[in-house]
Amino acid sequence: MPTSVMPTSKRNGPRPPAAVFAVGLRKSYGDKAVLDGIDLAIPAGSVFALLGPNGAGKTTTVKILSTLIAADGGQAQVAGHDLAGDPQAVRAAIGVTGQFSAVDGLITGEENMLLMADLHHLTRREGRRVSAGLLERFDLTEAAKKPAAAYSGGMKRRLDIAMTLVGSPRIIFLDEPTTGLDPRSRHAMWQIIRELVAGGVTVFLTTQYLQEADELADRIAVLNDGRIVAEGTADELKRLVPGGHVRLRFTDPAAYRAAASALGDATRDDASLTLRLAGDGSQRALRSVLDRLESARVEADELTVHTPDLDDVFFALTGGADVPDQHEETVR
Repeated sequence: MPTSVMPTSKRNGPRPPAAVFAVGLRKSYGDKAVLDGIDLAIPAGSVFALLGPNGAGKTTTVKILSTLIAADGGQAQVAGHDLAGDPQAVRAAIGVTGQFSAVDGLITGEENMLLMADLHHLTRREGRRVSAGLLERFDLTEAAKKPAAAYSGGMKRRLDIAMTLVGSPRIIFLDEPTTGLDPRSRHAMWQIIRELVAGGVTVFLTTQYLQEADELADRIAVLNDGRIVAEGTADELKRLVPGGHVRLRFTDPAAYRAAASALGDATRDDASLTLRLAGDGSQRALRSVLDRLESARVEADELTVHTPDLDDVFFALTGGADVPDQHEETVR
């Protein structure tokens, strides 16, 4: 059974209805079960991140939900439409940006946009209006007349997403959208995703960059061996993994000794006058520490809360499966 936490959201108020809902999705290739019965409930106007090592089934999940391949079992609704019963309605409501760019490098950025407008059956006038607006929005106006082959990786990715938005989709599937981008381009892509969600778009994001999920996602699911092994907010997932602690630092040796006496279960570092207590980083655990200090009439000079990061969560839940270097300076 997957580790699960109650649904919450970064946004206030009641949660909107599910933009993507799935129960028991299964997919096999030969004897290999790529998806082994996964459940999803993704609220509209949110970012949902699907994490997992290579081969976990992330791309297969995107392909099924975007009607590119059929599931072997289970049920799903996307944008309120049944995936199997009304795939055309699903396609009309979604946009998909895959791992590999759909940009045609032999034509200009503007021509790529107009081609997409034709595919969406926009009139010539409307296609030019929509294309010009999206090229400006994605800071591609100056490069619009240049062949897309001359674009940088970040520019191609922006053009890719701009092309996806021509049809005004309500749900966008982004399959590892920042793979291969330099840190500046990656941060620019994050801002684009935030702006899309602020405009009411639902974003289904697969990624191997754990910081990316931490920065963007309202909810995160960890997929391993075809199953969702945990789901929750980034903070909730981090609390599933042992290793969190509260660190107290003192400058007054007498206060340090008094605190150590009051907090008998703390680990002491007499040289630096610091105490360390195991904790999950929750408000409840922190209040307990503060109440014990207050009863002892002691005040720490510095208090810091340390929780495991998503790297720790990933390795704990996937059995140490390989994941790319998460340092922001790395360029893949």
